Amino acid sequence: MGFPCPEPPLSILILEHPMPTNEQLKTPHHVLDVPYLARLARLEITAEEAELFGPQLGRILDHVEQMNKLDISGIEPTAHAITVFDVIREDAVTESLPKETILANAPHNANGLFVVPKVLD
Repeated sequence: MGFPCPEPPLSILILEHPMPTNEQLKTPHHVLDVPYLARLARLEITAEEAELFGPQLGRILDHVEQMNKLDISGIEPTAHAITVFDVIREDAVTESLPKETILANAPHNANGLFVVPKVLD
């Protein structure tokens, strides 16, 4: 999938779309330049899709804004919602499969070894 238009230099993008101020981010109804966001994400979308995605993205940002208002001062940061432990079996020595059984699954073998294509020159 090709890029629909030549990509402008980054300096032009910055001038055309300056970073929003904190006050702009606090507004409950976000005005989004969906075609610009799609271009940044290297997505090719139609005008109809842009009209559809704009309000949806706005609702997502409103929800994030509501979550930002929550008092989480007493909550420890976590990587997982529940405690995760490594489940590792005990390393125990067991008997191996017979060499003939293992080599029987190989597409090519010779002298008791796997034969594979050369990968390095």
